[in-house]
Amino acid sequence: MSLKRLENLNSWSVLKWVVVVLSLPLVQCQDVSDYDQLDNPAVRSYVTQLVYSRLSNVTTDLYRDFGERFSYCVTDAKADWDKAFNFSSNLDFLASCIQKTRVNHVLVGSIDMSRRICTAAEMKFYFNSFFEASEGAVYLKPNKNCNLTSWVPGCEPGWACSVGQNQQVDLENSQNIPARTQDCQTCCEGFFCPHGITCMIPCPLGSHCPLATLNHATGICEPYNYQLAPGTNHTCGGANIWADVGSSSEIFCSAGSYCPTTIHENSCNSGHYCRMGSTSEKRCFKLTSCNPNTANQNMHAYGIMLMAALSTLLLIIYNCFDQVLTTRERRLAKSREAAARNARETAKARQRWQAAKDAAKKQARGLQAHLSRTFSRKKSIQHPEKLKILDQSQSETNEDLYPHSHSIALNETLSPPVPSNRKKKESGDLMQKIHEIEYGHDNHENHDFELRDVKRKGHTSKGKDISTHSQIFNYAYTQLEKEKAQQQENKDLTFSGVISMATKTEVRKRPLIEVSFKDLTLTLKTKDRHLLRCVTGKIKPGRITAVMGPSGAGKTTFLSALAGKATACKRTGQILINGKNESIHSYKKIIGFVPQDDIVHGNLTVEENFWFNAKCRLSAELAQADKVLVVERVIESLGLQTVRDSLVGTVEKRGISGGQRKRVNVGLEMVMEPSLLFLDEPTSGLDSASSQLLLRALRREALEGVNICMVVHQPSYALFRTFDDLVLLAKGGLTVYLGSVKKVEEYFAGLGIHVPERVNPPDHFIDILEGIVTPSVSSNVSYKELPVRWMLHNGYPVPPDMQRNAAGLLMSPVGVDPVNETNPDIAVMEEKSFGGELWQDVRTNVDLHRDKIRINFLKTKDLSNRRTPGVLWQFKYFIGRVGKQRLREAKLQAVDYLILLLAGACLGSVTEVSDENLGAAGYTYTIIAVSLLCKIAALRTFSMDKLQYWRESASGMNSLAYFLAKDMIDHFNTVIKPVVYLSMFYFFTNPRSSFTDNYIVLLCLVYCVTGIAYALAIFFEPGPAQLWSVLLPVVLTLVATRTTDSQVLKNISNLCYPKWALQAFVIATAERYDGVWLITRCGLLLKSRYDLHDWGLCLGILILIGVVSRFIAFFGMLIFRKK
Repeated sequence: MSLKRLENLNSWSVLKWVVVVLSLPLVQCQDVSDYDQLDNPAVRSYVTQLVYSRLSNVTTDLYRDFGERFSYCVTDAKADWDKAFNFSSNLDFLASCIQKTRVNHVLVGSIDMSRRICTAAEMKFYFNSFFEASEGAVYLKPNKNCNLTSWVPGCEPGWACSVGQNQQVDLENSQNIPARTQDCQTCCEGFFCPHGITCMIPCPLGSHCPLATLNHATGICEPYNYQLAPGTNHTCGGANIWADVGSSSEIFCSAGSYCPTTIHENSCNSGHYCRMGSTSEKRCFKLTSCNPNTANQNMHAYGIMLMAALSTLLLIIYNCFDQVLTTRERRLAKSREAAARNARETAKARQRWQAAKDAAKKQARGLQAHLSRTFSRKKSIQHPEKLKILDQSQSETNEDLYPHSHSIALNETLSPPVPSNRKKKESGDLMQKIHEIEYGHDNHENHDFELRDVKRKGHTSKGKDISTHSQIFNYAYTQLEKEKAQQQENKDLTFSGVISMATKTEVRKRPLIEVSFKDLTLTLKTKDRHLLRCVTGKIKPGRITAVMGPSGAGKTTFLSALAGKATACKRTGQILINGKNESIHSYKKIIGFVPQDDIVHGNLTVEENFWFNAKCRLSAELAQADKVLVVERVIESLGLQTVRDSLVGTVEKRGISGGQRKRVNVGLEMVMEPSLLFLDEPTSGLDSASSQLLLRALRREALEGVNICMVVHQPSYALFRTFDDLVLLAKGGLTVYLGSVKKVEEYFAGLGIHVPERVNPPDHFIDILEGIVTPSVSSNVSYKELPVRWMLHNGYPVPPDMQRNAAGLLMSPVGVDPVNETNPDIAVMEEKSFGGELWQDVRTNVDLHRDKIRINFLKTKDLSNRRTPGVLWQFKYFIGRVGKQRLREAKLQAVDYLILLLAGACLGSVTEVSDENLGAAGYTYTIIAVSLLCKIAALRTFSMDKLQYWRESASGMNSLAYFLAKDMIDHFNTVIKPVVYLSMFYFFTNPRSSFTDNYIVLLCLVYCVTGIAYALAIFFEPGPAQLWSVLLPVVLTLVATRTTDSQVLKNISNLCYPKWALQAFVIATAERYDGVWLITRCGLLLKSRYDLHDWGLCLGILILIGVVSRFIAFFGMLIFRKK
C-alpha cells in the first residue's frame, strides 16, 4: 500500500510540474514543498527537458536572424547554431542550475532559474555589440538595467539577476529588454553573465564555464580575468564573456583536453588528441605518436611516407618512360642497321655480279666474233663493224629499258647461219649462255624493281604500302644504295647514258622557284643609310649561288631581303617570284632558311631534331617510308651517321662537335625538301673536308632543282669552284659582280684586275673591296669605282649621286682616281636638337615594332602546293618532343622538387598555425614561397628555347600547337608540386583544414603563377624575368594583405592573386572552426572582408588569372617573335 501511494505521489508531482513549467509566464511557486519534489530524479529530468525546450525556442529564433545578418561567416545557419547550442545530448548543466536556484530560493526566497535566462532581445544586444563597438571596447552599451543611474550587482561580471515576482517574461521576445534587477546571484555553471547585462547566456559547446574562485594575491577571479568591484561584499561568480579566442580564451576548452559538456573538462587519453575547444577526443591515425594531453598528432611519418611514395612514383614514371623510349630506339636502331647492312650487301653482290657479267659478256663477245669470222658465209662477214657497233650500243644503254625476249630476237636476227648442224647447235648454245649471263639473274631483279616502281607511280608517294619498320628501312636503304650506284654511273656517262638519265621520269623534281630582283634597295629608317643599293639580277633553280663581300657589305641583309625577313628598313625596287610580283611568304612552306647561329635543340639527338622537322614540315600526304628515306638521305649526305643517336648538346652539357652541329643546323632545312634554300655562312667554323662534304650535299639538292643561295666568308679555291653563280657586294650594299663563277676572273681581267698566281681569287677580290690590296697601277682602277663599272657594264641606271663618277668613267674607259673626292654616301645632314633626335628615335622604335607585328600577322595566300600537318598533328609531335626533353631534364626537375620539399619542411617547422588568425600567417608564407619557386621553374618553359621557336615559327610551324604542348607537359608539374610541398608543410603544421582542401587551393595557385611566369618569360629576357618572378609574389602579397579603407587600394588588391589564394586557404580553415569558435570565425572573416561562400569564387579567379595570363603570353609570343 505504501509503494502504491509513493507511485501516486510521484505521478502527481510530475504532473504538477508540467502544469507549472508550461504556464506562460512561469508562475511563482508559493509553497516551498513544491521545490522539495526536485529531489526526485524523474521530476528533475522532466523539468530540465521542459526548460531546455523553452531555451531551444529562443535559440531557434536567434539562429534565423543570425544566419541572415552574418551570412558571410555561416554556410548553414542551423547546423552551425546546433554545433554551438545543441545541448540535447547532455543537460547536466541545466539540472545543476535548476538545483542551485532551488537551494537559493530556500535561503533567500528567490524564484527558479528560468527567470534569470536572457531573452532573445538581450542575447541580440550582446552579440550585436561585437560588430557595432569600436575596436578595443570592453563594456556593453548602457541599457535599461545597467546604466549610470542603475547599477545593480547583477551588472558585474559573473552575476545575474531575476525579474520581479509578478513580472511575466517572454524568452522569445526579441524587441524589448525586461527589467531584471531583483535577487542578484552568481552565474550558474555552464552559463556566462556578461559585464553590463543582468542575465545568463548558455556557454557554447566546446567551452568550459565553471564557477570562478578568488585569487587573494591578485584579486582576480580565476580562471577568468575579471576582478571584484571595490566596496562590494559579493564573491566571484561564473564566466563573464564569450567572444573571440583573443578576448575570451579562458572559457575555451584548453588544448589537450576535451569538454563533453560546458561544466566538465577531461584530459585527453593516450592515442588521442584534443585541439583547443574540442567536445570530444579524436583518435590518432596509425603510425602517429599521440601522448596524453596532446593537442596535435605527430604526422611526420605520414609526410615522409607520402614523399617516399611520390619519389617512388616519379622514379617509376621517369624510368618506365625512359626505358620505353630507349627500348623503342634500340629496336629501331637494330632494324635500321639490319636494313642498311642488307642493302650494302645486296649492292656489293650486284656490283660483283655486274663485274662478272661484264667480264663474261666481253669474253662471250670475243668468242662470238671469232666464231662468226670462222663459220659465217662471205655475205655475213661483209658488215662486222655494224655488228660491233650495235653490240656496243646495246651494252652502253640501260639494259632495263629493253625486254628480254626482244633482245634475244635481235641477236638471233643478227647471228649468221653456220655451215653444219653441229656448228650451228654449238653457236646456238653459246648464244643462249650469253643471254643467260647477260639477262638471266639480273633481269628478274630489275624486272621486280620496275614492277614495284610502276606500282608506286600509281600512288601519291612511293612507300604507302609499306608498314613495318623493317620494310620501311629496307625500302629507304635500298633506295639510297641505288642512288649511290646511280651517282657512280653518272661519273662516266656515255652519250646513250646521258640520254637515258635525261629521259628518266622516276627522279622526283621539286617545284622550281626563281627569284629575280631589280634595283633592290634597303634603307635604314633610323639613320637614312643604305644597306643595299641598286642590286639587280636573279638566282636560278638548280644552281648554287654564293654571296660574298667584305664585312659591312650587306651580305646577310641581302639574304634577309630575299627571304622577306628584313625589318626596320624601307625597301624599294622589285622582287619577283617566277617572274610574278608575289610575296615570298606565300612559298614559306617550301623555303628553307639556315641562320648563321646554330639554332638547334641541344637536348635532342641529331636524328630527333631531323625527324621533328621532317614530320612537321614535309607534306602530310607523304608516306612514312618516304619520310624515312628523306631523313636517312640527309643524315648520310651530311656524314652524321656516327652521331645520329648523340645529343646535340648545350653550353652546359657537351654534345657533338662544332662542325657536326653546323651540319645539323643545315640538315634541319634539308629534311623538309625545300625548293628555295637560303644559308647564312654555313661553312664558317668548318674545316675544308667538312665544307666539301656540306657542299656535296647541297650539290645533290641542286640536282633536284633546288635554288640555293648562301653567304660564304672566304672560301677555299676548291670550294669556290663548286659554286655556280657569285654575287659580289661592296661596302654600302652595291653590286660589284653578279653572274657565273666561271666568268668572274674574266670580268675582272677586263677591268685590268688580275689574280696573282697562288692567290685564292675570292680572297683577292675581297681584299680589293676592303681597300687592303690596291689594283695594279696599269689598271688605274679604284675599288670605289667597281660598283659603277658593273652598272655601266650591264646598262643599269646609275643613281644620281653616283653619276659624276659614271660620267668620268664614260669619258675615260679606264676611269679616274677619285681619291680626293668626297664619299657620295655621306650626306650633309642638318644638325638636330636633342629633342628632335629623341623624337626621331621614338618614332623609329615604333616603326620597328609595327613592322615586326605586321610581318608576324601577315596573311598571304599559300602558293606552295604543300599541305603540311594541321594543328592537332603538330600538337602531337610537339607533345612527343617536349616530353622527351622533360625526361632528359629529370635531374633539373628533381632539384625543383627538392627545393620545394625543403621550403615546405622549413616553413612547416618554423610557422605555427595560430587559432587566433585561422593560420593566415603560415598560408601567407606558403603563397610567397610556392609562387616564387614555381614561377622561377616555369620560366624555363619558354625562355630557354626562344631562338628555336622563332626559327620554327618563321618556317610555318604552328605556334598554338607549340604553346599548348608546352603548357600540357607543364601540367604534370602543376599536379605534382602541391603534393611535394604539402607532404612537408601540412604534416608539420597539421592545420584544421583537410589535405584535400589545401591541395586544391595550391593546385589553382600553381596553375595561376605558371601562367604569369609564361608571360614574364616571353616579354622579358631571362635576367629581368627572374627578378620579376621574385618581386611579384612579395609585393602582391603585401598589397593583398594590407588592411585599408582606400577604395583605390582595394581595387588594386582585387587584382592580386595572393588575395584570392589566401582567402581560399582561410575559408577552407574557417569552416573547421565551429561551436565555441563561432564568434572567432565571424570576427576574423569580417576583419579580413572574407566571405565563407566565396571559396569556389576564389579558386575560379585563380584559374581565370592563369588562363588570362596564358592568353597574354600566347599573343605576346606571336607579337614579339622575331623573323
